[in-house]
Amino acid sequence: MRIVSDFPRQVQEEETWIPLADGTHLAARIWRPVDAVRHPVPAILEYLPYRKRDLTAERDVQMHPYWAGHGYAGVRVDIRGTGESDGVLTDEYLPSELEDGLEILTWLEAQPWCTGDVGMIGISWGGFNGLQIAALRPPQLKAVIAICFTDDRYADDIHHMGGCLLGDNLSWASTMFDGNACPPDPDLVGERWREMWLERLDGSGLWLAQWLEHQRRDDYWKHGSVCEDYSAIQCPVYAISGWADGYCNAVFRLLEGIDVPRKGLVGPWAHKYPHLGVPGPAIGFLQESLRWWDQWLKGEETGIMEEPMLRLWMQESVPPSARYKERPGRWVAEPEWPSPNILPSSFRLTAGHDLFPEADGKDDDATLDIRSPLSVGLYAGKWCSYNAPPDLPHDQRDEDGGSLIFQTPRLDAPLEICGSPMVELELAADQPVAMVALRLSDIAEDDKATRVSFGLLNLTHRNSDEFPEPLAPGKRYRVRIPLKHIAQQFAPGHAIRLSLSTSYWPLAWPAPQPARITVWPAQSRLVLPVRGPRPAEEASLPAFAEPEGAPPLAKTLLQPTQETWQVIRDMANDRTTLEVINDEGRYRIDDIDLEIAARVTERYQYSYGNYDSVSGWTEWQRSFKRGDWEVHTLTRTRLTSDSDNFRIRATLDAWEGDTRIYARTWDEIIPRDLV
Repeated sequence: MRIVSDFPRQVQEEETWIPLADGTHLAARIWRPVDAVRHPVPAILEYLPYRKRDLTAERDVQMHPYWAGHGYAGVRVDIRGTGESDGVLTDEYLPSELEDGLEILTWLEAQPWCTGDVGMIGISWGGFNGLQIAALRPPQLKAVIAICFTDDRYADDIHHMGGCLLGDNLSWASTMFDGNACPPDPDLVGERWREMWLERLDGSGLWLAQWLEHQRRDDYWKHGSVCEDYSAIQCPVYAISGWADGYCNAVFRLLEGIDVPRKGLVGPWAHKYPHLGVPGPAIGFLQESLRWWDQWLKGEETGIMEEPMLRLWMQESVPPSARYKERPGRWVAEPEWPSPNILPSSFRLTAGHDLFPEADGKDDDATLDIRSPLSVGLYAGKWCSYNAPPDLPHDQRDEDGGSLIFQTPRLDAPLEICGSPMVELELAADQPVAMVALRLSDIAEDDKATRVSFGLLNLTHRNSDEFPEPLAPGKRYRVRIPLKHIAQQFAPGHAIRLSLSTSYWPLAWPAPQPARITVWPAQSRLVLPVRGPRPAEEASLPAFAEPEGAPPLAKTLLQPTQETWQVIRDMANDRTTLEVINDEGRYRIDDIDLEIAARVTERYQYSYGNYDSVSGWTEWQRSFKRGDWEVHTLTRTRLTSDSDNFRIRATLDAWEGDTRIYARTWDEIIPRDLV
């Protein structure tokens, strides 16, 4: 990344408080031009629970001062109950969070250094609430950039996919369990830090239990899902994600659903801002964002809306790996979405495990059966890749031994797809609750299998996520299963493989009992969204600039980081474990003399063939230290299940120095609801 420190306008920084009508004060960090009172500027708001003072400081200082130096106020606000803001946070996207957001916009409008025009930006949580607040139509909000977000909190978030419970649901709940246990910084809030901390420890609750109370798409998930009424969004939106991210589907739905000036961008990245994008290539996102903000917050014609609506990274074939530094490919574009340039191409499944163009097929009533072992999924990576530790899917041949596979002949010419592959299956199950996992893989000439896309369906959700219905064992059903959107080129000499399994652990929680699925191949098909190359159009696309940002955070590494991702097969005890360790080491933020350390361990286990043995266990350790002041927290969560129930056992411990000042345990049993 190129570091920029010489900006058109000199920048000043301040920590301040935003008063709310109920007496609450939200902590804010603001970068703005020093002459902004004489020459007011628009504001760019990033509104998150992730602690501006420390945990997002490294990212913040390279973005917000950059915008400020180009004539904006970069405003980073901690949500109520997080960082140094007053209160307690008890869940995601609460009505109070959105109401507070409206008050923040009103406060910004009233500042003498602000023109009254505001944009909202955020990745993940900030992308969610930017759109959610836009749907409330505050007059100050003129544009949004939403990155790695969703428009549907049930169908396409870290909790569920296709009605299946995701393993990331436990992982994410544990992350927030840790985050909610962190204290405010005494340097900002003074002596009341301890009272605020104890209030949070006691009041934020066990979010995993709340989420497991809602296993179908009820009103809990509809709240905050802007897909419920796309027309509520009336300001321009720039929607961004990456193919390795869990949230890329939402970009396409949003472009199709909203009716305002809009753009989309999908790169090869995991859950990252595009100027920090991994796998690369990263792009000059901050320059791109300025074109958007100048267009909509300053009224300057930047040409950004004259370019195609959607830019995509067309990936090329690569060997399978859990981590990529770069993904080879090229930028392509579509003038609108859905694109008239992308056409469906159907392939029929056969009893001989082939994928043939549908016109070549013959009807027959042959069947194939599959009941997968729980080992299918150990090499799946995470639903949402952060690319640290290495969390992308590895060689799919390790998964295919427990799957039904169907494969095309070797390709004579390149084939490019862009969009959501779709699978239609004629099937039956021998259990009332069953799931299907589908994987689309690129099979190289040496037979290595790189996963390109995947999809899940809890078959009780075949007709509705809101009103699931048990299966009648042995009854024939026809189901449609969309796979994640992707832009991918399959090279000549390669083949395309579709793999079907009845488990995908631990990416998805297994069904209550092992289920056998019977498939009628001749009545089933794979539909690929085929895109023909348009080299003349692609050659005319403007290139993205190289990444740049403001000077980095002054930070001293005191203890190195450690990342591991291991599959452990204990043959003696017939137990398999996927263990993930992300030790962030210990570092000091020099400007505020604050030392921070964190380590998370996750273990997902099962005993061979025993569905009641499935368990997920997480542990977070975190500490903050400045001089004689030191606090340490430890959170542990264990999720298990049997045929009827989920069980959560969790502990929270907090120390001030060597004294444990808080301890609490939870033991919750939650009935399974056709999951």
